[in-house]
Amino acid sequence: MKLVIQRVKKASVTVNNELISEINQGLLILVGFADSDTDSISSKHINKLLNMRIFSDINQKMNLNIRQVEGEILVVSQFTLYADLTKGNRPSFMKAAHPKFAENLYKNFVETLKKEYPDKIKSGVFGANMEVLLCNDGPVTILLE
Repeated sequence: MKLVIQRVKKASVTVNNELISEINQGLLILVGFADSDTDSISSKHINKLLNMRIFSDINQKMNLNIRQVEGEILVVSQFTLYADLTKGNRPSFMKAAHPKFAENLYKNFVETLKKEYPDKIKSGVFGANMEVLLCNDGPVTILLE
């Protein structure tokens, strides 16, 4: 599992010119899955995600987590996080999970986040061609594998 975590002032997802989800201050999470991933791995990542201290306190130090700032989370599936360019210039996605398997992991990831952090989680549409807009805050971008 790979996550690109971006601290944002706002973010949104649009599909076919229709606004699907939007958040204000919080985290935009791009998530990709491999066939070796499990719900147990997802749970560990969710725990890390909810407890990461990447928001500024009154002294402008990254000392607060998402709950402490009452931020929102927007989760977007992105299999291209598993792009492999070791051979040639066209990316291979052989390391990405099979779509049906990845969709189940994605749904479970979002549902678990919703249980752990109610009323603050939004998501994109799995497998859709999405337009993702964001205003990166900092910028702060963290990779979690």
